[in-house]
Amino acid sequence: MRPPRPSSKPNGQWKIDGKTPLNGNEEWKQVDDGLSVRERIENIYSVGGFQSIDPTDLHGRFRVWGLYTQRKPGIDGGRTATLTPEELEDEYFMFRVRIDGGQLTTEQLRVIGGISTDFARGTADITDRQNIQLHWIRVEDVPEIWRRLEAVGLRTTEACGDVPRVILGSPVAGISADELIDPTPQIEAISRRFIGDPTLSNLPRKFKTAITGHPSQDVVHEINDVAFVAVEHPELGVGYDLWVGGALSTTPRLGERLGAFVRPDQVVDAWHGVTQIFRDYGYRRLRNKARLKFLLAEWGTEKFRQVLQDEYLGYELADGPAARKPATPGDHVGVHKQKDGRFYVGVTPIVGRVSGETLTKLADIAEAHGSARLRTTPHQKIVILDVPEEHVEPLIAELDELGLQARPSLIRRGTIACTGIEFCKLAIVETKVNATAAVLDLEERLKGFELPHPISLHVNGCPNSCARIQTADIGLKGQLVTIDGEQVPGYQVHLGGGLASQDRDEPGLGRTVRGLKVAADGIADYVERVVTRFLADRDTAADETFAQWAHRAEEEALQ
Repeated sequence: MRPPRPSSKPNGQWKIDGKTPLNGNEEWKQVDDGLSVRERIENIYSVGGFQSIDPTDLHGRFRVWGLYTQRKPGIDGGRTATLTPEELEDEYFMFRVRIDGGQLTTEQLRVIGGISTDFARGTADITDRQNIQLHWIRVEDVPEIWRRLEAVGLRTTEACGDVPRVILGSPVAGISADELIDPTPQIEAISRRFIGDPTLSNLPRKFKTAITGHPSQDVVHEINDVAFVAVEHPELGVGYDLWVGGALSTTPRLGERLGAFVRPDQVVDAWHGVTQIFRDYGYRRLRNKARLKFLLAEWGTEKFRQVLQDEYLGYELADGPAARKPATPGDHVGVHKQKDGRFYVGVTPIVGRVSGETLTKLADIAEAHGSARLRTTPHQKIVILDVPEEHVEPLIAELDELGLQARPSLIRRGTIACTGIEFCKLAIVETKVNATAAVLDLEERLKGFELPHPISLHVNGCPNSCARIQTADIGLKGQLVTIDGEQVPGYQVHLGGGLASQDRDEPGLGRTVRGLKVAADGIADYVERVVTRFLADRDTAADETFAQWAHRAEEEALQ
């Protein structure tokens, strides 16, 4: 990815160009910080209703508290780019519960389930950033929802917006028998000290963090703005390898190692330093160039590390090794032994879609089998912790009846989807419903085939890649496509992408084939066709993966 071309216009870098706002978005952020809108929501808007909300608060500051207006039903994807946000939006909100590290108690899960049932028409989605999203929320109900969440230690502070968003953390932090280090103290320290800190609540754009101490590298670290991946230094012991500058969207860029080893006691300072670099040097003039990845593309890793050390840390970080290739899957699906002899069980809801009733029943079932803790994952999965051995199989049987499978098909296990046109104002195509239908269909069609590994199928409703289409075996990007001369909802196909895993040595972006598009109702047909071709053509002697095959295959084989 190229850095922005030299221009006579300032880029809006605070330390270089000053703080004069260069667009309307930067102006309102300086006029009144997004954190301040909570008081107005509680005292004015929840009383006066949707029509009382100031437009700038509605379309800007509300995001800092996890609130986005959702899409008005009945508006087709062809109109997404032609209507204004006001024309697209309904008088209801998507509401994002922030869950740093994915760590939940059964009590907290039960509260979220109750909120879904009472205020969100039963909706609930596990996101690929370990949050839980609800829909159909009225502004009148937000203060009561906050009261319920905060009573059990949950919040929505900076769940969206130009702020430090949820901290991805290993779903098995502190309990896995093979983790190198428990990152929970670092996650908690960053969250406690800096989430809601007004010195960091006006960043150029969103800022994403990932921290893991597990050798499976289970937090998709390569596509976060800043990430810490556990490594063992030959002299300094176990610490973290520091990555910066990853992000996907319409201009994907994988993060890069700075080559720096960060001791556990240095993580908070290093995180704060990288975040401040983004605040002070990030581009603010153009929103589509305002992610950290563009600054890294201009500076390079050597300069970035030097600025971090010289201007923000005041000391040098030691050089350190890269993490080893993962030896196990990072989604934690299935049954695994904990370091204390008990077990954790990872289960798969289809494409992350659950419900308030499901979450409440899940809390009840977990407690009945000896567990009071759960984790969400960056793969739209749920992990139940602390299960005694004699309860494992009864737990699995009850969860299976709930639609949460610990032993799913490899297709179900590998499929995720974003919110899609059902609720998202940016979407062009439906995702959750289409992906679910495809999974159920493919489980029947591929029943007689033996897949060598899970095949990741990521379904996204627009080009922005919330479902990480460029890093999937099969990534589907929502758009209008022409099939047999007729324009219909569909997807552009990306093939052969992937992040660090036991199946690949290096992360890489998927391949696109010119003209390769799939209709929205043709996902199962396409996946069946390309997967059976892969099984027929793969080099079994080399244990070739789908991604490896997809990058070497002729275009004809991928159609």
